[in-house]
Order: sequence, then structure tokens, then C-alpha cells
Amino acid sequence: MKAHLLTIGDELLIGQTENTNAAWLGRRLSDLGVEVKRTVTVGDNPDTMRAELERAVRQADFVVMTGGLGPTHDDVTREVLAETFDAPLRTDDEIMDRIRRYYEQRGHQMPPSAPQLAQVPEGFATLDNPVGAAVGLWYDASDDGCVVAVLPGIPEELKGIFNGSVEPRLEARPHLRAVTHRTLVTSGIGESSLQERLGDLSDLLDDELSLAYLPSTSGVRLRLTAANEDSTAAEQRIDQLTERIRARAGEHVIGTGDVTLEEVLAEQLRAADRTIGSAESATGGLIGHRLTGISGSSDYYEGSVVAYANRVKQTVLGVDPELLDEYGAVSEPVAVKMAAGVREALGVDVGIATTGIAGPTGGTEEKPVGTVWLGYADDVRTRAVRRQFVEDRTLNKQLFATAALDLARRELERHGDAEDWVPR
Repeated sequence: MKAHLLTIGDELLIGQTENTNAAWLGRRLSDLGVEVKRTVTVGDNPDTMRAELERAVRQADFVVMTGGLGPTHDDVTREVLAETFDAPLRTDDEIMDRIRRYYEQRGHQMPPSAPQLAQVPEGFATLDNPVGAAVGLWYDASDDGCVVAVLPGIPEELKGIFNGSVEPRLEARPHLRAVTHRTLVTSGIGESSLQERLGDLSDLLDDELSLAYLPSTSGVRLRLTAANEDSTAAEQRIDQLTERIRARAGEHVIGTGDVTLEEVLAEQLRAADRTIGSAESATGGLIGHRLTGISGSSDYYEGSVVAYANRVKQTVLGVDPELLDEYGAVSEPVAVKMAAGVREALGVDVGIATTGIAGPTGGTEEKPVGTVWLGYADDVRTRAVRRQFVEDRTLNKQLFATAALDLARRELERHGDAEDWVPR
């Protein structure tokens, strides 16, 4: 079954509202075995809406429209549906009673425009809304190969209707593919470098087995999808691809599913009964924020020193003024000293540090914007690595934090159960 998504709203076109509905629907439909072939966003213009709807109905087996079902003057989805399908609008008395109760139960007077919510195009079934007042709509012209679901644009209402009414209808249809998904989580490598490292996979990939790269500031996720009526065969093909990826990507693959880099590091620290602290200049506390986003992080995370100013680096972390004068704050010796200094100051087993140039100003030819030195210190060794990222300040802070966490992960993995590790 091939699907088109049509999201309605001027606020989506101008970026005033993020179109999270399309992403959510895409994931859910894909999980159900529906191939999403096209996603289009249009404003509240009836002519444009009608043209895109007609195109979607011609080209797809299943069309999902979202938005424009409210009671205001710019909510014209019902009228567009009525004209497109030659289906006059009628007032549904049961829906009208439900709308009255909806407002009465909340102690509000029903607005004059509310009866618009009870209008339904002839031939459309209604889909119950467990959250709000506007019902969803369902049009099934199976003889023409077209099914249309129309949902409100409010995310909570859309999800409630989809889960309660749309998904069961789709699962009852005979033309869904059996789809198996698996996500491999990687860290410490960019999308291009990862693709180069994996090399040619064409002997494994085809129309029934695909691989998608999903990059973010936390790493690259690899989404493996197998479509096969035989779920066992699909699983076997995904296993084969997974084995190839793990062999070529090596230590960059850190887990599967929704696991995060912070969670992997947390498990390493718990397993070794070790504690960690962070010295943050360029990241301004972001490492601490990410580590404490995990419930139970007090088991291993002691705290952070946000040493943004050189004075704090000197007085709290013990960075020698001579190092700052000779090498500058963004340098290998300063990063090493910051990591060792926070380890000493907080009494932790592992210290990690960031000192860099997030931008957009402050860069030089020798140290351009996006330069960061990452420090690491434990009882076995200290080290620092230099990384180069982008020119956007917000992105750099996120990327710096990810790189520091990944450095800690790699070092702890390298130690393993080394006998020379002496926990505090």
C-alpha cells in the first residue's frame, strides 16, 4: 500500500509551527507496512488543497490529510473534501450532541462557530476523537483503490484518532507489507565517513532490504528495513546486513533501538563501579545536562565545573597560568589539565573536559571556529584529542558534548577490566 501525506496550514509553511505530525505519521505508517511515497505541506488555500488532494488520490492507495478541521474561518478542509468527492456536507446530530457535551463538561459556552465541527461530507465515516472536539473522517472507495483519512492538526488529537481508529482499519486491510525494522546506533563517526567505512553493500540491498542513514548531533543511526511476507526470512536478511555493518563499523556501533550514548556510558560506569565528573568550558554544562537526563545518574555522576573563564580554570581546576599564556585556553595541555583538575576537585574516577571555540566569533587561522580540545583523565592515563566541527554555535556545543562523551566511552571500553585500574 502506497501512501501520500498532505498536511494543511499556513503556520507550517512559514515555519511558525514545526511539522511534527508528518514525521510521526511517517514512522507509524512505515511500521505498519505502508510505504509513504510523498509528503506535501500546503497553506489554507482551497484551490491548492484541492489540487494536491486530487493528485494524491490519483497516485496513492492511501491518503492522510491533517489540519483544517477546526471551527475557524480558515478551516476549509471539509469544504475541499465535499467539492473534491462531490459529497455535500451534512450536520451529524450525534456529533453535534457530543460537541455540546464537550463544552458543557468544561464549563464553557459553545461558540457560534462550533456547529461547523459537526459537518460531515456525504459518504464519509467519522473517527472518534478521544482528546478533543473535532472528529476525524474516513473515506473508503476501495473499488477505485483509494482510502482517505482526515485528521485534526493538533498532535494529541491526531495521535489519539490514529491509534484508536485508523490503525485498526489499516491492519484489517489485505495489502499491507510485512515489514521488519532494526536500528543500529553509532557514535564517534560522521555520516560520510560511516558510509565510506561501510563500503559497497549492493550485494545485500535491494527492493526488499534497505538501509537509511539518520544523522544527528548525538550520532548516526542506521535504520535497516526488510519487507517480506515471511517475517523469518526478513529477520534473517536483517541479521546478515547487521553482521556486515558491525564487522565494518567496529567500535562505532554502540547499540540498537533507542539506546543513547549517555545510556551506554552509564552502563559502562555502573558495571565498573566508577564515577565521572566534567570540566566544561565550551559546552557550558551541556555534558552534565545530558548525563543527568538519565534516571539514577547519581550512581556515577558527581557533578560539573563550568570553567568558562580562564580565572575559573586556574582557581578551581588548577590550570597553570603559564599554560594559558603559552598555549591558549583551547589547547591540548589545558584540556588535559582541566580533565585531571576536575577529577581531583570532585574526587571522581574519571574526568572529562571541553575547551573550544563554538563561534561564530573567536576563531583564528590556527584555531578556526568549531575547534575543540577534549580532555580525559583517570588513574591509568590522561590524554586529549582535537576535533574540528562546524561554524554554528548551537550545533558546536552539542557536537562538542557528544564527542566528549564518546571519548569517555572509548577510554572505558579500552580499559575493560584492566588490573592497573585503581578506583577511588
